[in-house]
Amino acid sequence: MIDLDSIESLIAIERTGTVHAAASTLGFTASAVSQQVKRLERDLGVRLLEREGRGVVLTAAGRRVADEGRSLRVQIETLRSGLHDAGDRPTGTIRLGAFATGVRGLVPELISHAHENAPDLRVVIDEIDPWDAVAAVTAGSLDVALIHHWEGVGITLPPSLRSEELFRDVADLLVHRDDPAASRDAVTPHDVHDRSWACTPDGTICHDWFRHMFQNEPHTPHIDYRCLEFASQTALVASGLAVALVPRLGRGILPDNVVAVPVHEPVPTRPVSLAWRASMTSAPAVRYLRSALRELSPQQHELSGAK
Repeated sequence: MIDLDSIESLIAIERTGTVHAAASTLGFTASAVSQQVKRLERDLGVRLLEREGRGVVLTAAGRRVADEGRSLRVQIETLRSGLHDAGDRPTGTIRLGAFATGVRGLVPELISHAHENAPDLRVVIDEIDPWDAVAAVTAGSLDVALIHHWEGVGITLPPSLRSEELFRDVADLLVHRDDPAASRDAVTPHDVHDRSWACTPDGTICHDWFRHMFQNEPHTPHIDYRCLEFASQTALVASGLAVALVPRLGRGILPDNVVAVPVHEPVPTRPVSLAWRASMTSAPAVRYLRSALRELSPQQHELSGAK
């Protein structure tokens, strides 16, 4: 009998290139993933993996099993979704990926809402960047994902996914209260391109937007502090060492000596969306999350606004 979990492990190995990386994405030990694949090889009577350097690659038979496994997963998810009608209460476990400020700004309310309105549903949260979240939902290691992108820097979804925009978040320039910009009603990128900046590292979606924002300036500002956490950037601003562009969602209360100044031309705006596999559109748990997040999504005046 073919074990679907073993096929999922094989698909994860194909995607990540190593047994250890596959185990990490699936939440298993490397030993468990190896045993699953070996059991699948015994059941099918073919070799599915072969070593290549420090990693592994799928054999021709392994690639076929992975391809057929993905199709089988879609069929099973579609079947399960189709067995439920709109009145069914969500049950079981659903795996939700969310970016860091989404975890802080939305997830606590979502979990409280689920405990009250969907008590038979267990929502498991993984904090994950939007690009990685899209890949994880596509691969099946996550069921749904809260994602964002900045206007001007898009995020591409494969045909197997669906998405729904929930709301739009805005970022402000954070400056020390003694900074000349602190008294301004608003600033443009040109007004602050010569400052010392704190920003997320190269290759992150926020860093890409930072470069986009200053694309019409003579040069990109100097980034002296590369920090993944916006809280770290805010601490640097509070110390008078840098300025930073920080979204309102999940930002919390700013220190007394930090001022949030609106930015325009352009306004730093990021649409926040929920993404899921098309085969799960009718699943009660997905329908519940879509409805709950629409209900809980903050409007711009409710987000931690600028001064």
